[in-house]
Amino acid sequence: MEQFLLELGAGFSFVARQYRMVIGNEDFYLDLLFFHRKLHRLIAIELKIGHFKAAYKGQMELYLRWLEEHEKESCEEQPLGLILCAGADQEQIRLLQLDKSGIHVSEYLTDLPPREVLEQKLKSAMQAARERLAAQGAKK
Repeated sequence: MEQFLLELGAGFSFVARQYRMVIGNEDFYLDLLFFHRKLHRLIAIELKIGHFKAAYKGQMELYLRWLEEHEKESCEEQPLGLILCAGADQEQIRLLQLDKSGIHVSEYLTDLPPREVLEQKLKSAMQAARERLAAQGAKK
């Protein structure tokens, strides 16, 4: 768990594993629940073995709305959701507008890809970040 927290970055505090939520007459279990000290919000994490599926959005939205209603303190920000999966289609993520729902998707690696692939992913991520910053600057 310590290694996982270190990978996430500073500020994460562990709350629960397999966090139980009773919704209606059904039990639901959130894989991991954290609190981020600097962001002042709960962070719900779902771990998925395969590629991202659109249905995961609905599941995470349900969890986030439940956490907002039953666990969020008045001084806290809205809970955020993180779906960790083996792969994700960026077009699906864009069309689902996950960022507007407070949900983020991230891929995990089971094997380290070749150096060229890592370099290309890093360049793509940097370019996307620059474009987002430029778009934010243009809105102001």
